Amino acid sequence: MIPVGLSTAAVWPQPAGAAFEAAAELGYDGVEVMVWADPISQDVGALRRLSNRTGVPVLAVHAPCLLISQRVWSPDPVERLRRSVSAAGDLGARTVVLHPPFAWQRRYADAFPELVASLEDDSGVAIAVENMFPVRRALGRGRSVQITAFRPSTDPTDVGHRNYTLDLSHASAAHVDAMELAKRMGDNLTHVHLADGSGLPKDEHLVPGRGTQPCAELLAHLADTGFTGQVVLEVNTRRARTAPDRTALLAESLTYARRHLP
Repeated sequence: MIPVGLSTAAVWPQPAGAAFEAAAELGYDGVEVMVWADPISQDVGALRRLSNRTGVPVLAVHAPCLLISQRVWSPDPVERLRRSVSAAGDLGARTVVLHPPFAWQRRYADAFPELVASLEDDSGVAIAVENMFPVRRALGRGRSVQITAFRPSTDPTDVGHRNYTLDLSHASAAHVDAMELAKRMGDNLTHVHLADGSGLPKDEHLVPGRGTQPCAELLAHLADTGFTGQVVLEVNTRRARTAPDRTALLAESLTYARRHLP
């Protein structure tokens, strides 16, 4: 069976511990830890204790590469990546999810492919580089221009890596055909962030089935092609008014994934 995990980002603004509790209650196969401002997400010992207490394994570690986490662990992106790989090893996670370098990180970007490959060789951890999306810059008078904040692009297949993460919400925001992207990634597709999008130029992370993305088609494709990676629900529940409302969204997401996977 393809394991189905829950991202700790899916319970934000609740701390990481809430994701472990929800995953245990609802029957997820594990969690992906988003390392960011939440102190628990940065503390490997605390995460290990959460995993042991709830019986929920850590499937993946999402490296701190968001704009809001540029100083988590270190201001140096290379050191942040090294620590993410080390954390994954310590927690028994087989995957690190990583964004491409930002456009201004020229030195990091130049060394990025070799760095990722070297760390994979040394650790045995898969570093799955994620597809991203462009942003729109306002020009005034209702006009805007689309730019990429990533180097060399939002599509990691432009560079070529051993392992990829496919994020459907990002594909939606980028107006990229997610199925074509999955085919380009091929056997190197290691990790999937399952969420939906409506095609708006922003990262929506809707519950799967509530947007226009081919969520069911992609899951069927994974099953048909012998996918050996992980599917993680990275949905946005920030508008949930109560804890039961959030739980209902996470339960709906898991039910959707299970229905379309073997």
